[in-house]
Amino acid sequence: MEMPLPIGWKPLHLERYDGTTDPDEHIDLYTTQVNLYTNQDAILCRVFRTSLKGAALNWYTQLPTESINNFGTLVRRFIAQYATSRPYHITSAALASLRQSDDEPLRTFMERFAAISVKIRNLKPEVALHAMLMALKPGPFVESLCREAPRDMDELRARAAGYIQMEEHSAFRDQVRGKSQAKPDNGHKDKMKVTNDRKFKKTASTSKGGDTTSTLP
Repeated sequence: MEMPLPIGWKPLHLERYDGTTDPDEHIDLYTTQVNLYTNQDAILCRVFRTSLKGAALNWYTQLPTESINNFGTLVRRFIAQYATSRPYHITSAALASLRQSDDEPLRTFMERFAAISVKIRNLKPEVALHAMLMALKPGPFVESLCREAPRDMDELRARAAGYIQMEEHSAFRDQVRGKSQAKPDNGHKDKMKVTNDRKFKKTASTSKGGDTTSTLP
């Protein structure tokens, strides 16, 4: 507590922890900001109380004197105290049950896979790659991956981009063709209208001529 703060030290710009949110996330945010000035263990311990409020600050002030010998000990005590505030973390098992549906576009599935995988802590790249290969539906893309296996997820995503473009181009082309086939034949209707108009005018003219012709007694 007697360790002087580094020159140019400014208050931390982070929301103070009250014990209701993820303690791991708070530690990550805290150490990231302090490390902009120093990584000294004593400074990390001294400044930590300024990142707390409410029940968490009350817990800190009630720690026994000289019970913390380094920042690692403080972190362990802090995490143990607020372990129940950790949110539910998705595990790699969520990827194992993931499957691309038969009518699901490749782009939609890749985005869905990415949204789940980023929530998994410490996800190993080889686990993600294996899960992706198992989840893809049979088709040209999977066949290309079987012929030449990707080295990592980056290569798989790069190769998927080409198939996504082809898939979307094909869907757009089918959509345009469908609209063309469903479009009414206005030319045929116009021809029928002209023909009907001519027949109507001819009939009307004949009828009118008959009315003006009379037989003398």
